[in-house]
Amino acid sequence: MPATALTPAIRDEIARLERADIMVGIPSFKNAATIGYVVRAAQAGLVQYFPDRKPVVVNADAGSPDGTQRIVVETEPPDYIEQILLVRPTNRLDRVSLTYPEINGTGGKGAALRTIFEMAAALDVQALVVVDSDLRSIVPEWIELLAGPIVKGGYDFVAPLYARYKYDGTITNTVTYPLTRTLYGHRIRQPIGGDFGVSGDLVRHYLTRDDWTDDVSKFGIDIWMTTSALTGGFAVCQTRLGAKVHDPKDPSTDLGPMFRQVVGTILRLAVLHADHWLPIHTSHEVPAYGFERIIDPPPLEVNTLRLLTEFHQGSLTLADRWRMMFAPATVETLLVIAGEAGTLADAAAAKLGISGDAASTRATTVEMADAVAAFHFPDDLWARLVYDLIVTARDRPDAIEAMVASLVPIYFGRVGSFVIENRHVSTDQAEERVERQAREFELLKPYLVARWSEAGRETAALGGAAPAGARGGG
Repeated sequence: MPATALTPAIRDEIARLERADIMVGIPSFKNAATIGYVVRAAQAGLVQYFPDRKPVVVNADAGSPDGTQRIVVETEPPDYIEQILLVRPTNRLDRVSLTYPEINGTGGKGAALRTIFEMAAALDVQALVVVDSDLRSIVPEWIELLAGPIVKGGYDFVAPLYARYKYDGTITNTVTYPLTRTLYGHRIRQPIGGDFGVSGDLVRHYLTRDDWTDDVSKFGIDIWMTTSALTGGFAVCQTRLGAKVHDPKDPSTDLGPMFRQVVGTILRLAVLHADHWLPIHTSHEVPAYGFERIIDPPPLEVNTLRLLTEFHQGSLTLADRWRMMFAPATVETLLVIAGEAGTLADAAAAKLGISGDAASTRATTVEMADAVAAFHFPDDLWARLVYDLIVTARDRPDAIEAMVASLVPIYFGRVGSFVIENRHVSTDQAEERVERQAREFELLKPYLVARWSEAGRETAALGGAAPAGARGGG
């Protein structure tokens, strides 16, 4: 963990507050349209569910030009919340909005949370709740659901359980859920959900870690938090929050940078914690807190043709790099289905009378998926690709960033296949497909262990230098 970079202004706020029992942290950047509602819900949750504890809401902002911080400061005062809830808390509710410092020149969500962690530790909080600033579905009960297991149940890490639309959360569904489950043995459904509860003990553990990277300062923070809790032996549970309604993103256009930061982080963590996951052979359920909610999350349109086109185009320019990243048999299968993706996408575009980005406005998700219904990206192929990449990341740590960037088109192909397969089923039925893929990851873990051990023996035989075959040989 980098040395503290708290500014004098932040230190002054810590000195003014002196201490707190419970904190809600909200990282933000240009969230003026939503953050007022998030702050009101957080304040109401603290007053309603923790009236006898000293609370504070901390907004760590990246210097938003849209008035995000002003809205936080001007949000209705706590006495307004008290009148609504008919609860008079024992302690004054403090609200703080600050501009967080970058870490080694890098800003992002992780850097914002680093400031929040340091403030939580300095104030000696018992429970820290972190919520996203673009939430449209947060209600006061979320604060109790995320902090209650810590305050009342002795847990250290509370992950969210959301109802999400079948096409939302594609990085989670394709990488972080199946891989976290398989490597570390805990079935945490949303390991990068964005909304968490963390004990004071775990906050202090985070501040002792020395594996903070630039990606962790950005969107890598969530998987870093989850993995550090699991490998540190902390008590983990999940909490049912209902639907997550936020600013959803089409994976074909908006998720590339986030994918690179999250996957780069999970690869580095897999290499770092190999001694932890190598002996684990199965997974188990994680306790869930809160009442189950039956609710339909809002739909999300996905440009399936763009996903398949990007996959095919990636194969034309990145084939040589893919051969360095993956085992020979795996990469040859990959190139075959990439060619199929291109052929089907071109034919579908001609059939629908669209081209390029026009597909996003002239055809629906279902229409595009129907037009390329023959395309299929197998579960076992995707699992082997991810496992190959873990091995290559161990042997080529300097190339992780470039390799993850090269994985993005393949991720597009995998997501495109998922959309096609689930175009006519409900979100609950699509969830069964996510579970099927996660089980495939578990079934193929011996493949990862065998490749990892073989590459390790070859490296040792060469005196520590990575063998040429480790870059793609199997």
